[in-house]
Amino acid sequence: MKQIKDVIKELLFPRRCPICDEVLPVLAVWETSRLICPACRRMVERVKIKEPVCKKCGKPIAEKRQEYCTDCERKKHEFVQGKTVFAYQDPMRESLYRFKYSNRREYADFYAEEALRHYEKWILYRKIQVIVPVPLHKSRMRRRGYNQAELFARALGERMGIPVRTDLLIREKNTVPQKELSETERKNNLKNAFKITENIVQLSYILLVDDIYTTGSTIDAATLALKRAGGTYIYFICISSGRGF
Repeated sequence: MKQIKDVIKELLFPRRCPICDEVLPVLAVWETSRLICPACRRMVERVKIKEPVCKKCGKPIAEKRQEYCTDCERKKHEFVQGKTVFAYQDPMRESLYRFKYSNRREYADFYAEEALRHYEKWILYRKIQVIVPVPLHKSRMRRRGYNQAELFARALGERMGIPVRTDLLIREKNTVPQKELSETERKNNLKNAFKITENIVQLSYILLVDDIYTTGSTIDAATLALKRAGGTYIYFICISSGRGF
């Protein structure tokens, strides 16, 4: 019955390749390898983040002898550790733009499958109790209609059997987009931006989820809010990040 419903859904709302954005064959949507075109699969493998990576934030770094990227070498982060799946360069830059601004919500399944291909064991070893997406401010949520980080979080949670809490962390401050700011401005922009809705002392191991990691200011601000409410070990996973060198 579920497969019949899925076929009907795909006929009405066909799934698109997250790279070329062409419609995928309906009967292939249950195959992990066919959440993306075969030709695009080869293209996207070239922008996967591979070792060596920063041991703190997961950004790619230039030398195996390095432990940390330049960002993590010079500043202390609030989170324990993080991972990212893709380098923030084309074709992933274009893919994420459509995911975020053009209602390509189905891309979340591909991103989650790729994340778990590399980091499922890492997530399991961290004994994650709950997945928390970085929230949008309510005004931005109204304009966009969805939170891309939440879609990615739900796709991960469904596959891992880990609950996703979208009500735990809220964004009180309607911040300016981080890409437009310097590092100091980013910190000030996010000061007191997040609020916890309840005490979370019972949640020691939390996985924060977002779409793009740059300097870590957003993840740090969200982590600090969770820690102040009782969270102990905060990790993160993002779809994409810039280079660490």
